[in-house]
Amino acid sequence: MAVIDSQIGGGLPKGAITELISPHISAGSASLIAALLQAAWSGRYFLALVDGRDSFDPHPLGNSCLRHLLWTRCTKPIEAIKAADLLLRDGNFPLVILDLVLNPAQELRKIPSTSWYRLQRLVEPTSTALLIVSRRSMVGSAQMKLVLENAWSLPTLEQANDLSRLQIRVQRSQMGERTIAQAEAS
Repeated sequence: MAVIDSQIGGGLPKGAITELISPHISAGSASLIAALLQAAWSGRYFLALVDGRDSFDPHPLGNSCLRHLLWTRCTKPIEAIKAADLLLRDGNFPLVILDLVLNPAQELRKIPSTSWYRLQRLVEPTSTALLIVSRRSMVGSAQMKLVLENAWSLPTLEQANDLSRLQIRVQRSQMGERTIAQAEAS
């Protein structure tokens, strides 16, 4: 997707966890997920969305776009982590999105850090990109963190091409920089 590619220099890293932090209620994470689904449809590849709070609205995307989506609906973060674990083990998706943005903070704090490292170990040997969407930084094993700095209002969202105005701050971990350097060398 061109918006993300230009901001982070080449797209979501494969074999790595990217954490998308959406600290404001209307920062644009749902629009970004919809754009990733549209990119999957136009690129003719499949992606998996693990919906941690059963909040995804597929209606605006249309049926043709949804043919390239495996949507796993969960109500608790631990269920969503287990679903992401299974999808990464399957290995058939170039992109797995774990959307925890609407899960309560007290539930997210109960996720042991070992769960994030297990997901990291599962994604590393694959060509899958794992995108975890949340309100605050919580994934210590993320190679890249993207922070949405928007706070859109309804009139802003009604304007055409709202994703072109997406403001993303990129934070790369030392591990992520090594992963990117290794990918460029090969």
